[in-house]
Amino acid sequence: MSNHQEAQEPLVSVIIPTYNRLIYLKQAVESVLQQTYKNLEIIVSDDCSPENPQAMIESFQDARIRFRRNSKNLGNGPNVAGAFKQAQGKYVASLNDDDLWNPDFLEKLVPPLEANPDVVVAFCDHYIIDADGVINYATTEEHTRLWKRDQLKAEVYQPFCTIGLVDQAVSPASSAVIRRDKVNWDELLSVGVYWDYYLTYLACRSGDGAYYYPERLTRYRVHELSETHISGSGNAKAQIRKGKSGIFCYEHFLADPQLQKHRSYFTQKLAQANTTLGIGLIRDGRVAEARPYLFRALSQNFSLRTVAALMLTVIPQQLANPFEISPRREIIQQTKVHSKLH
Repeated sequence: MSNHQEAQEPLVSVIIPTYNRLIYLKQAVESVLQQTYKNLEIIVSDDCSPENPQAMIESFQDARIRFRRNSKNLGNGPNVAGAFKQAQGKYVASLNDDDLWNPDFLEKLVPPLEANPDVVVAFCDHYIIDADGVINYATTEEHTRLWKRDQLKAEVYQPFCTIGLVDQAVSPASSAVIRRDKVNWDELLSVGVYWDYYLTYLACRSGDGAYYYPERLTRYRVHELSETHISGSGNAKAQIRKGKSGIFCYEHFLADPQLQKHRSYFTQKLAQANTTLGIGLIRDGRVAEARPYLFRALSQNFSLRTVAALMLTVIPQQLANPFEISPRREIIQQTKVHSKLH
């Protein structure tokens, strides 16, 4: 690519939020630096990791990289929002610190945005990889079908609330490029671990369209340190984070008049989020706090999972201890939607 061509390209700001995953972070940054699209800036946003990655980031010696570090751990939403607010590009894209981009990711997703000012986001499909970066082709195909991307064509979807929030085909955490001035980035501050899902909402709320590029241009890593794996294994703190963030999202969706046709779906998901929070609180020994969330979940949608959890809050603790609440290992259903940061 010539210097003249590069000068004509709009600037893309790439946000890499990170927390204590130094080895994976290095690979993520390298995958951005290897982009065939060169007019970009990289903002690595560290959420006060115990192992400070600044020296490693500076070792790249690339002027396009900026490093920011929170003085204390803020959590997913504030960390990401702070980085997005510092972005200077016409377009922005996020990359999880343990995921990877193919070299032509930006080259293929920026042109649809440039060609159509009514498109707010361009997105693609992704591979599923393991901790060592090996592609799991069977799971990859399953994900493509799960998020109904196998039913999408290379075209603009406008509006895209259904494919974005119900089908959840759009994955802004690692597989999308967004028009920066269409989003109020302050609204990500309070979301929590589902900031990427809520970002899809902020984008589709604009009324603009989404362009789907029907190729797998990114690689989503599933491993033991991911938020998806931790919450799926019954970690109390992770379940509490997941439950609170889900409640935040679905309460906002239910309050939006534009989304009323999906009210039953969001009500069911809100019930699931209340149950997840309740189970997390029980696991954390906060049984009295859990009970209202579980009652609320039952009022929204009947579930045996919720009933079982609620029973554990009313029987004596010495009887409840032998029984373990088995987390629903919906790893496939969680893998794309939920951020994998701490």
